[in-house]
Amino acid sequence: MSDLPQFVDHLVIGAGPAGSMAALCLAAAGREVVMLEKEAHPHHKVCGEFLSREAVAYLKLAGIHPLALGGSGIRKLRLASGDKVVETQLPFEAISLSRLILDEALLRRAEEMGCRIVRGVAVKTLAKSRNEWLASFGNGECVRAKTVFLATGKHNLRGFNRAPARQTDLIGFKQHWQLAPAQIETLRGLMILFLFAGGYGGISLVESSAANLCLVVRRSRLRALGAWPELLAAILNENSQLRSTLEGARPLWPRPLAISPIPYGYVVADSRDPWCVGDQAAVIPSFTGDGISIALHSGALAAQTFLAGKRAADYHHRLHHQLRRGLSLATRLSQAAVTRPGRALALPLLSLLPGGMQWIAGSTRIPDRFLVSDEGAFRFEEYKRLRATGE
Repeated sequence: MSDLPQFVDHLVIGAGPAGSMAALCLAAAGREVVMLEKEAHPHHKVCGEFLSREAVAYLKLAGIHPLALGGSGIRKLRLASGDKVVETQLPFEAISLSRLILDEALLRRAEEMGCRIVRGVAVKTLAKSRNEWLASFGNGECVRAKTVFLATGKHNLRGFNRAPARQTDLIGFKQHWQLAPAQIETLRGLMILFLFAGGYGGISLVESSAANLCLVVRRSRLRALGAWPELLAAILNENSQLRSTLEGARPLWPRPLAISPIPYGYVVADSRDPWCVGDQAAVIPSFTGDGISIALHSGALAAQTFLAGKRAADYHHRLHHQLRRGLSLATRLSQAAVTRPGRALALPLLSLLPGGMQWIAGSTRIPDRFLVSDEGAFRFEEYKRLRATGE
């Protein structure tokens, strides 16, 4: 803990995509930034690991190229339920890259911009007194800060609970698999979304041709089955597409990662401080593949709004306006997908509606007009050059 300063101008709590994006934008603008990450070492996280067109654009603006990091391109989307499938071309460029690689690339980029990174530090409490914040830790130490950006993901920080979300009865699981060469080639360029009783999930290739299987299931369904092995067996028995994809595959971890609760449908709507980014600001159902896009967008938008001299309330209101329609649609679809009627109707309806899957994919994304792209927030190479030359 000796690496922690006693006072900082800007404190970012959490070094996922949202926190790192906010930190590197602030640092690139010449601000003093300290970012705290509770994990001491790089690690995997429960995530579909899907980078949509918006996410790829934000990363490239920040000087990060997912394909160069080993990411796998995705051109087609296949929806599978039971023995039936519906397939379509994606209406945008997409890449799948593990959070282990992505998060570290963003963290290193923030560090290059001058952000100070402190790892292995978990904030226990956060309180505001007059014009500064006090972040305290389990050992009694603390840090004071002028401004705080809260990026702790789906987990709430004590004293900063989010308003109730619209869908909270799901548990998330994630496991990486080693497939046979023929299975890898079949999955290459493809994202498979699958429906099953009480939940849904997706599988696609990430770097090193590993397959990322990520799914959500209703708590009641998991309780009825017992545990992960029974759940996986039930899903494979129910879905022939996933069964053939994973037949003979080897799990790369001893057990899957899990997360609960997942506050799907939450979007910040109040005027609270501190600045909330990523899942602290909005949580979209994972089937949309837009979670990482929202994380990056919220981090960039928060930094842009702050640097313009505006308040956290202004940013929260603006983000809510930008995301509420797509997030509301996604949540309604997610709620339907985990029910028997919704699952039964999904494929027949999409088969009868040409472009239906593309319409859903487009309607649950951040509208292009809201993306941060041309207002100076991404002049990273220029800032890096100026810092190096002392100009």
